[in-house]
Amino acid sequence: MTNLETLGTFGIYTFDFEHQPAAQVRDSVQELEEMGWRAVWFPEVGGREALTLAAFLLAATERLHVVNGIAQIWARGALATHGASVLLADAHPGRHVLGLGFGGLRRPGVKPLAAMAEYLDELDALADKSPDPAPGNPVRRVLAAYGPKMLALARDRSLGAHTYHVNTAHTAGAREILGPDAFLGVEHAVLFEPDPAKARATAREHLTPYLNSPYNVAKFRRLGYPDEEIGDGGSDRLVDDLVFWGHTDTIADKLRAHVAAGADHVAVQVIGTEPGTTSLPQWRRLAEALLP
Repeated sequence: MTNLETLGTFGIYTFDFEHQPAAQVRDSVQELEEMGWRAVWFPEVGGREALTLAAFLLAATERLHVVNGIAQIWARGALATHGASVLLADAHPGRHVLGLGFGGLRRPGVKPLAAMAEYLDELDALADKSPDPAPGNPVRRVLAAYGPKMLALARDRSLGAHTYHVNTAHTAGAREILGPDAFLGVEHAVLFEPDPAKARATAREHLTPYLNSPYNVAKFRRLGYPDEEIGDGGSDRLVDDLVFWGHTDTIADKLRAHVAAGADHVAVQVIGTEPGTTSLPQWRRLAEALLP
């Protein structure tokens, strides 16, 4: 087991903090901590710079673990990432996790696996040249990974892997590749809507960008979905596998299936909230169902 067991079994994954006013973000993350959540994950999708936001969330809380899920390697050079992550590890011991990935962006002629390996080489070289001023509080990093080669890289060059929009079968396969000791964090989307037609309509709206992205389409094919299930908004099977919907107990049971399949931690993303509103009510329901 890695030193990431302090994240707990379940955490929150949210896009909300990308665009909300700072005061609202501060209030929300403090309430998450009061509810008993031990970890909050957030992406980097053009709203706020990932490591600056991590610093803000860490400073606003006392115990909460803050995870970049992910900080895009295209967004900043290795020197900036190294300097920021070392400072966060020193300033907030054991509370920041640097999740790295290339996001949905591609560069012509650049293969993601090679780009990530090169970036890690640069980070490691910087660490060797400028030793950590607080070696007792090392940077903890994980990699966004789906395919076997990237999962193997995550196993060999970081504490483990972070997956996004995958089914429980992928979680079981990822655990086999990672072995028993590497960390496996799994994001999964949920929707508090018991009506199948309404739930699938909202889920398809959420999944549309991913079902039309070449990178994600390739991922869904690797997950075992044929093209006819990926096109036209996704089949019911695909939608139901990628977005757990229904009543609270049903959702909680499905999330636990990732843990049974080998996940160390499941980061739950609530979808279906109205623009400009908050997911706090749903986070409270999840806390009651999932947290000890």
